[in-house]
Amino acid sequence: MDNPLRYQMTEYDCGPTSMLNGVSYLFRREEIPPEIVRSIMLYCLDCFGADGASGKRGTSCMAMMFLSNWINSFGQTGHLPISSQYLSGREVNFSQNGRLRDSLRRGGAAVARVDFEDWHYVLLTAVREDRVYLFDPYYRAAPFDDPAIQMDGGHPWEYNRVVPAAYLERTERMPYALGPAEGREAVLLFNDRTVLTQESTVEYMI
Repeated sequence: MDNPLRYQMTEYDCGPTSMLNGVSYLFRREEIPPEIVRSIMLYCLDCFGADGASGKRGTSCMAMMFLSNWINSFGQTGHLPISSQYLSGREVNFSQNGRLRDSLRRGGAAVARVDFEDWHYVLLTAVREDRVYLFDPYYRAAPFDDPAIQMDGGHPWEYNRVVPAAYLERTERMPYALGPAEGREAVLLFNDRTVLTQESTVEYMI
């Protein structure tokens, strides 16, 4: 990767920012075609605010699902070795054999919808010993009241928060919780050239 991960420009663009960060995390700058950047911005920010203003309720789950399918199809054209999987509901969990944890162990990334005063998209980049490493695109200078949520400004290419996996598994509305099982959502992203296979991951863990 060549660029540090970026912060959102407005109160609303956490979705496209996190998706762009996912692509930037997995690929070098010279590998990324402009079409994928254009399409991420085109398909996100589809929700209307209470005043009817376009984009002022951020990005919908339907838009994320569509974008995941588009990215997967785009990868199949050969323009970029990228693939994507859309997870929803009870599929989105940090169980040892779950697809979310597995994707991070194999070198993928995941854009997940979490609670942060309102629903909010962040980029998950790693899980180690039941701690999740993520990049929150909403810039914050003050530390959290809860010392278990660690801020880390020393890894701008990878993450800026370290959060216990148990916190993400919470069903109540609390910072970085995935929330009620039926409403959970995550988009898995992979660089198909560098991702570990499930077989090699199992051999490594043994």
